[in-house]
Amino acid sequence: MVKARQSRKPQGGKKIHKQGRPNLPIKKKHRHSPSTESGQTQQSPPLPSEQQSSDDGGDLIYGRHSVLSTLESKRPLNRVWVLSRLRYDPRFHSLLNQAKSQGTLIDEVDHRRLNQLTQQANHQGIAAQVAAYEYLDLSTLIEQARSATPKPVLVAADGITDPHNLGAMIRTSEALGAQGVIIPQRRAAGITSVVAKVATGALESIAVARVINLNQGLEQLKKSGFWIYGLNTSAAQSIHTVKFTEPTVLVVGAEGPGLSVSTQHHCDQLVSIPLQGKTASLNASVATGMALYEVYRQRWVETLHLHP
Repeated sequence: MVKARQSRKPQGGKKIHKQGRPNLPIKKKHRHSPSTESGQTQQSPPLPSEQQSSDDGGDLIYGRHSVLSTLESKRPLNRVWVLSRLRYDPRFHSLLNQAKSQGTLIDEVDHRRLNQLTQQANHQGIAAQVAAYEYLDLSTLIEQARSATPKPVLVAADGITDPHNLGAMIRTSEALGAQGVIIPQRRAAGITSVVAKVATGALESIAVARVINLNQGLEQLKKSGFWIYGLNTSAAQSIHTVKFTEPTVLVVGAEGPGLSVSTQHHCDQLVSIPLQGKTASLNASVATGMALYEVYRQRWVETLHLHP
């Protein structure tokens, strides 16, 4: 049973909504986010037709760590392309044989074929076609997160369009112990081969939910007892002054515009990561890592105090 949410008195005499949430001042212009990147991000080339991800097709993953993690997780594979010398590598041999016994087609190919399949990507001698990624619905993610720990932590991506950033966010979230990642269905990157490559196996250990409307998802999370914190460089509240004592959702904004105005309105509190140098902002994956570390740093300190 989720206990009733208690009203919090915000610092600085801010007004309170009837539900007990702070009435946040929102600046509609010149908004920045800790996820803002300088310059243009290079986009990955489109995959050949046989590699494109779709709701009913497959997607290509490549790189030794990504494919190895997928094999170990027993995620269904349609086909594997591998260099002959890697086919009999002890790390892959038994797993590839097991996949073959379950119907996966194993093709021993040369570098030229792998270069063609991956469009000259760093494939490290192996690539695989997997079934399209199966997202969790938000209700299932909430249930799983609450069953894993009394104070789960989730990361919500607000319109992250760069697959490299999304992959790094997923990798960081899994490494620091978050229970899941939430992404919107539209105007945002989904789970693709590039995301899987950058995540380096983290997708096999952390759940990703995709929602039609992120703001409605945030409201659903509130009703389930989560407190929503949006990262924003212009927020007056520094993240290290916030006490993360309840189930937590960290919302990270898009690379350019930051958190949307509507998403800011659905956050309980906006927080900033204080910066000391001349760089005005951080990209999404770095901001995610720093915010998650602060949340878990507080949890570790609390544990030390409880167990002297």
